[in-house]
Amino acid sequence: MKQYTEAEYSRQEALAKTYRRFLDAGKTERECAANIVAIAKEHGYRDLEEILQKKESLKAGDRVYAVNMHKSVILAEIGTAGFEKGMQIIGSHLDSPRLDIKQKPLYESSGMAYLDTHYYGGVKKYQWVATPMALHGTVVKANGETVKIVIGEDAEDPVIGVTDLLVHLSSAQLGKKGSVVVEGEALDVLVGLRPDKKETDEKKDAVKAYILKLLKEKYGMEEADFISAELEVVPAGKARNFGLDNSMIMAYGQDDRICAFCSLTAMLESGVSEKTKVCLFADKEEIGSVGATGMESRFFENTVAELMEAAGTYSELKLRRALKHSRMLSADVNAGYDPLYHDVFDKNNAAYLGKGAVISKYTGARGKSGSNDANAEYLGALRQAFDAKNVAYQTAELGKVDAGGGGTIAYILAAYGMEVVDLGVAILNMHAQYEVSAKADVYETVSCYRAFYEM
Repeated sequence: MKQYTEAEYSRQEALAKTYRRFLDAGKTERECAANIVAIAKEHGYRDLEEILQKKESLKAGDRVYAVNMHKSVILAEIGTAGFEKGMQIIGSHLDSPRLDIKQKPLYESSGMAYLDTHYYGGVKKYQWVATPMALHGTVVKANGETVKIVIGEDAEDPVIGVTDLLVHLSSAQLGKKGSVVVEGEALDVLVGLRPDKKETDEKKDAVKAYILKLLKEKYGMEEADFISAELEVVPAGKARNFGLDNSMIMAYGQDDRICAFCSLTAMLESGVSEKTKVCLFADKEEIGSVGATGMESRFFENTVAELMEAAGTYSELKLRRALKHSRMLSADVNAGYDPLYHDVFDKNNAAYLGKGAVISKYTGARGKSGSNDANAEYLGALRQAFDAKNVAYQTAELGKVDAGGGGTIAYILAAYGMEVVDLGVAILNMHAQYEVSAKADVYETVSCYRAFYEM
């Protein structure tokens, strides 16, 4: 493990504090995208859409951003070389496992009001019970007005949550496989118990009626407005220092907002580059990168085409060359080695907390299925760049060969013919409500990403 000076530890602490604020400001992909745009604007980035509407030209040194449906973002700093020589791209994702509220969610049962949910991403469902949750999201009302909702984060706010069965009555439940200890349809969120007096007199769903009354009073929201809402149930509370030595961070959504933060920080701190630098923040990675805001969409490709057009260099062939000649880091987390579960790790090829950024030559499952497998030449070039900056890094796979595996957005960008490799941060408790990372790894990963941008 790398030894640090007191000055370096101080820089790690300052960076970790900024990172915790970043996590607290973005618990959903919409919130995170909006926060990234706000930070980018503070650093001189301009809206690409506005530039295109004004028919302005882009030149070397210009900083621009593009947003896709409030959920994915691209930052770009135009380099001194032409696009055809390729770009330096770092891509992460903003979505994290959670509980999504259904379109017809609110119901009453046995005098209690619930919101029906559909879990998002790969989760151990039993982890999402008996813990304080908050409600975040956006509601578009019938008149077209948009309302943002955050309930459960302020100290005076109520929290909500999924109930669990008491251990005294759990003999049958505890005999089930872990995957069905809690069923997906049982992840409904308890939101109320108090009846509305008027409705009680009329013998209707009085508790549900009171919840609707509260939503109407505070947000002007009707029950039918759930149809055009995106509401997410996420763990309540702020990111915290973790460990008696304050060496780690525990927080929701570090997969993959830790890499989003590190790449954003490196983008803002790196020096002027010959090649155009791109920082990409995608949505929907946790469910296969599908949809209009996922990496499978044409948002990235279309944005690069618009950048080239605004720079006066666009043609279909030049776009293809620009993509082919680019280099990319797929910025996603890896599983940190946990000695309590050592049997699923290959110790010699595992990622360790506190030992720096993690390079994964390939991901996938079992026989490398679904993985991008980076070229040795590309890895050699990265080693030289990182070693020149004295950056701490390690290499790893995600578990033993037949233990499982995982995927990232790497293979999607690799389809353009560009050089791509996975490089991110090791974390514990991946996909649980509260994941754990090392402050030293945040520090080193920022340094790795900065070195990459300056190659």
